[in-house]
Amino acid sequence: MRAINYTTYGDPTVLESVDVPRPVAGPGEALVKVAGTTFNQVDATLRAGFLADAFPIELPHTPGIDLSGTVIDVGPGVRDELIGQHVIAFLPMTAPGAAAEYVTVPAELLAPAPRSIPLPDAAALASSGLTALQAVEQAGVRRGQSVLVNGAGGGVGAFVVQLAARAGATVIATAGPRSRDAVIAHGAAEVIDYTAVSVVDAVTGPVDAVVNLVRTTPDETAALVGLVKPGGAFVSTTTPGVPAAGAEIRMTSIFARSDAAQLARLAKLVDAGELHVDVSARYDLKDLARVHALGEAGALRGKVVLTPAGV
Repeated sequence: MRAINYTTYGDPTVLESVDVPRPVAGPGEALVKVAGTTFNQVDATLRAGFLADAFPIELPHTPGIDLSGTVIDVGPGVRDELIGQHVIAFLPMTAPGAAAEYVTVPAELLAPAPRSIPLPDAAALASSGLTALQAVEQAGVRRGQSVLVNGAGGGVGAFVVQLAARAGATVIATAGPRSRDAVIAHGAAEVIDYTAVSVVDAVTGPVDAVVNLVRTTPDETAALVGLVKPGGAFVSTTTPGVPAAGAEIRMTSIFARSDAAQLARLAKLVDAGELHVDVSARYDLKDLARVHALGEAGALRGKVVLTPAGV
């Protein structure tokens, strides 16, 4: 089969299309024919070697933590009824990824793909949707609250805005001009253009929760924490927050975990029309190096899906 691999850490040029043996499903695994995967910033960070100590990977490595596809075989201990099912999954960071024609997956990570959108696009729901759901749940977002989503224009941000708005919160979002219309469509009541004004200065009053999706300096993080009401929550997928002395604020750092049950819930919301999967661009998998370069240059919006045709 064809796959995208890198044999050494480095810039996007280390990514290359290669012929490799098709994997075989082992005990507890399913073999999935890939329909789609995505670009995530963590894929680029892993490829560059910046996470080599925290997430050691075996080289050569196939990237792609998001998966949508069709189960074509199962290993020992996995029910045969799974064969032929359309599925999605958030794959382990250090395992061979979905930037290939086929991939083996622990069956326990698979969730039914939403039926109302194209199967390749469903890959965009996996890691970003789970990160957003876990962040919103940790923030305890509920009806009547105000929530600041810092970094709403990204793939995770799109889902955080939607889930918080669906919970009945008033969402204040930060996004650049390129993402403004999409963020409003996702349910934000107010959008702050972070390229034109200080986010902290633009927020007129304290909020019940801040969901921070942007890497911030210690001073920027402290300023965001300072926007949270007593009893509120600061949840970050990037820079951890530190509350001021005596502040009664719940502080949570999120590193998304793969959870098939939660992913199945998200897929049902998509099929019910209550959650939109915003795919901003689609590429052939053979163009993955170009997509990595665009991502590192900040030239991508939302979720970008790659399909293995022509890899």
